[in-house]
Amino acid sequence: MIGLTAIVVVCIGFTVAMAQPQWRDVIAGFVPNTRTVTDPDMLYLAIGIIGATVMPHNLHLHSSIVKTRRADPAGRRRVIQYTTIDIVAALVLAFLINASILVMAGAAFHAHGLHDVAELQDAHRLLTLSTVGGVAGIGFALALLASGQSSAVTATLTGQIVMEGYLRLTIAPWLRRLLTRGLAVVPAFFVTWHYGEAAIASLLIGSQVVLSLQLPFAIVPLIRYTSSRAVMGEHANRRPVVVLAALIASLIVALNVVLVVRVLA
Repeated sequence: MIGLTAIVVVCIGFTVAMAQPQWRDVIAGFVPNTRTVTDPDMLYLAIGIIGATVMPHNLHLHSSIVKTRRADPAGRRRVIQYTTIDIVAALVLAFLINASILVMAGAAFHAHGLHDVAELQDAHRLLTLSTVGGVAGIGFALALLASGQSSAVTATLTGQIVMEGYLRLTIAPWLRRLLTRGLAVVPAFFVTWHYGEAAIASLLIGSQVVLSLQLPFAIVPLIRYTSSRAVMGEHANRRPVVVLAALIASLIVALNVVLVVRVLA
């Protein structure tokens, strides 16, 4: 996973540098504004970014990984500290990677007079045409390939964790891989075959929005149990952490509700 993530970081960093974005405009783009909520298209993309960055299934994955780090009562606090650093670093890195992809695509389009970013395929084509030998386009393609592989690995592991932990269901590894990969590949193949290559980006963003809609079902129980002294003992969340987590969860739920209402209206 570290190797795949390193490939993504290096390739995306290289393509962003080659795209030469206007950094003042990039920084201004990180400032929240009311259009994110009032503009349906911006809200849809914003919720997709939340789902792509946090990804509810990774919460189950990290929770399971903690259990593998055996420690006596005296060493549990150290394990929790290292795990906290691990998770925060992973989230920050995921945010930077997702943001860099948007920055790179926006810069590649803007340089060619196209001010409405459309498809990832177009970003790859423009990067390939704008650099010697298409090195930026190759780097972009490698980054997408590595990120896809890392996502497939984490999703498969999480599926195993949920099946064996929650459902008490154990099946042969080859069958589990076939089912999980089939659930991922078959819809993508069908959409590409039936609607064409242009529908891939819509499918990708739609899947990220679905992840965001599922997120409250993972973070609300997570906050509830990690804040309970009956469950966590002395390691339970302190009140400032509980309040901050509840506010963030409420914001995510509110954004999801607004999006669903607008879609159904």
